[in-house]
Amino acid sequence: PTFILFILLKIMSKNYRNCSKTYRTPRRPFEKERIDSELRLVGEYGLRNKREVWRVQLVLSKIRASARILLTLPDNDPRRISQGESLLRRLKKFGIIKPDENTLDRILTLKIQDFLERRIQTIIFKLGLAKSIHHARVLILQRHVSIQNKLVDVPSYLVRLKSQENISYFHQSPYCGGDPGRVRRKTLKKKI
Repeated sequence: PTFILFILLKIMSKNYRNCSKTYRTPRRPFEKERIDSELRLVGEYGLRNKREVWRVQLVLSKIRASARILLTLPDNDPRRISQGESLLRRLKKFGIIKPDENTLDRILTLKIQDFLERRIQTIIFKLGLAKSIHHARVLILQRHVSIQNKLVDVPSYLVRLKSQENISYFHQSPYCGGDPGRVRRKTLKKKI
């Protein structure tokens, strides 16, 4: 009986590894204007592929959709007030909208570039820690970058406004006085 009970529990239990897709492919795959604009974004922000653009588009469309639903509710509706404030607070925390912009209408005017500007890859390049946007991606993936002394190795990490001034090289990185890297150790060994 315990074996049968185990099998029943196994069948009835949820599988938490089934996750929803994080991106949505375009409806028209060969639309020239869309392809050109996506390629421009990929080059300007140093993205790996178009999927990274589509992922940000999905996030943006979900945020816009929730703002649109909240705008249909009356102004004094408690759901509109609480959810609207929390949505605006979250976007302000990441610096996607400015602190003085307090309307849900502003959310409807957001663009993909507003999100891509807050990625750690873009911010590192703008701070001057990297020579190019592609160099910034390499620095992040090779584990040279930290925020508040915590290692960050994901180029798509969205940086909060309050932690932006704490971006620096990781303390164990060769750029910050750590041990030299593999190639540098090899050249030093040859000189001896």
